Amino acid sequence: MRDYDEATSFLGDWGPFQLTIFFLLSASTIPNGFNGMSVMFLVATPEHRCLVPDNANLSQAWRNVSIPWEEKDGRQVESKCRRYRLDILRNYSDLGLIPGVDVNVSDIEKEKCLDGWHYDRDLYHSTVVTEWDIVCDNDWKGPLTTSLFFAGVLTGSFISGQLSDSFGRKKILFATMAVQTGFSIIQVFSTSWEMFAILFLIVGMGQISNYVAAFILGSEILGKSARIIFSTLGICIFFAIGYMILPLFAYFLRDWRTLLMALTVPGLLCVPLWWIIPESPQWLISQGRIEEAEAIIRKAAKQNKIPAPAVIFKTAELDDTKPRHNVRYTILDLVKTHNIRIITVLTILVWLIVSIGYFGISLNTPNLNGDPFLNCFLLAAIEVPSYIIAWQLLKYVPRRYSMCGTMLLGGVVLLLIQLVPQSLHILSTVMVMVGKFGVTAAFSMAYVYTAELYPTVIRNMGVGIGSMSSRVGSVISPYFVYLGAYNRLLPYILMGTLTIIMGVLVLFFPETFGRPLPETMDQTQNIKGLCCKKNSHEDLLGNSEEFKNGSILMNTKL
Repeated sequence: MRDYDEATSFLGDWGPFQLTIFFLLSASTIPNGFNGMSVMFLVATPEHRCLVPDNANLSQAWRNVSIPWEEKDGRQVESKCRRYRLDILRNYSDLGLIPGVDVNVSDIEKEKCLDGWHYDRDLYHSTVVTEWDIVCDNDWKGPLTTSLFFAGVLTGSFISGQLSDSFGRKKILFATMAVQTGFSIIQVFSTSWEMFAILFLIVGMGQISNYVAAFILGSEILGKSARIIFSTLGICIFFAIGYMILPLFAYFLRDWRTLLMALTVPGLLCVPLWWIIPESPQWLISQGRIEEAEAIIRKAAKQNKIPAPAVIFKTAELDDTKPRHNVRYTILDLVKTHNIRIITVLTILVWLIVSIGYFGISLNTPNLNGDPFLNCFLLAAIEVPSYIIAWQLLKYVPRRYSMCGTMLLGGVVLLLIQLVPQSLHILSTVMVMVGKFGVTAAFSMAYVYTAELYPTVIRNMGVGIGSMSSRVGSVISPYFVYLGAYNRLLPYILMGTLTIIMGVLVLFFPETFGRPLPETMDQTQNIKGLCCKKNSHEDLLGNSEEFKNGSILMNTKL
């Protein structure tokens, strides 16, 4: 079959049809920006200390010294999880003894927070942490809550990739949107941490899954010149817009239930898009449903006020696609041949490491010095120029060098943070932003690069397996952040080192710059490098015949 882009080139690049698809699919990812990072505020841990109840019958002097002091980061702070025994303090108070004069307070025995905690309400009126006391002995539930959300995304990525390739991009896009929005509304009415966490797992299953489905759908509907812009300036920037609006919502809505409801309602606005956004014609062709694909293309031509040819896909092409109609591809096809297998292994590693860096930096935002709402906005805003640079790199620079350069930038800067004196808070924040800039650019290019590496018949599974491995990274990333409790530089050292190593390994990928999207398994590019075997003479001959007969050798850039 001839190249899909060539067959539909008569539509033009930026007609009303393409602009509608571009903006609607891009806008559909705004709720992903809301929900993907909302955990920073929903599960935020404010300053806290043990509660001393009003009926403790302590004098004001003894109440003032009821919380012991501890050293943290070189300064004295009140203990978050211990207090002096109230029965002993009560006896001293009844005797009229004076703390620090008649009694050495530091010698008094300590106990746990038996009456709960007093939380600082200046930043957050209510969070999941304050509602169910997820602190001290229960503080493990905080990172676990975040990990469960990303574990849901991991599961959703794994399932939705296969479902999308089997049942269509459009159906899975809207099904995952419904899961994300519907269960988020139920989550608002959670009555326990366990209920919240389980629902968060289900919400995660629909979260990035619809992002990936929207990305694939747009990549296959739009023409080659619009594809890269959609993948960077379109879908990624709209995600960043949602991310940037998140701290604005969180600033004015500081109760977690109100905030979650406000972030969920915009998802309902996507319902009318079902009647506007079509199925991917390229996917329909891969399923042998040529008539349906042609109907969509003709409708697009009418919308663009361009006459369509009498026959868009020739009868011979229809015959070529019929055998593929009965072929059902599965996740095993990602490791079926040596060539695809190496691509899949490298794809998994790239997405895993980039995801750890991206989410590790993002989730560590509350631990930066300064206002958490402003820090969140800045780290979200830095993604916009990052996507613009990524777009330019994808237009003019080979994929391997673009990915390598941005990953090395992010990794090196994260490693250099350890050389910055602790007193220079602003410089540290700027370096974190530069690190986020590099990692985000690499993350956005990973979508484009992965989609170009895999053929149409398994493309969504390929991007899905990459997204799935990135979810493994996002599940791990909260624990990278948790290491900061022991050493504030350790997360940056680990993330920087891994990112630099992966930046070098990405050079082993085949280059896709200036090549058309592959349609079949045989059209997948050969891996060349020290890590891989060369194909046999028969394989190379078969591939060359497939390329010749399929007429896919083109000089146009994607």
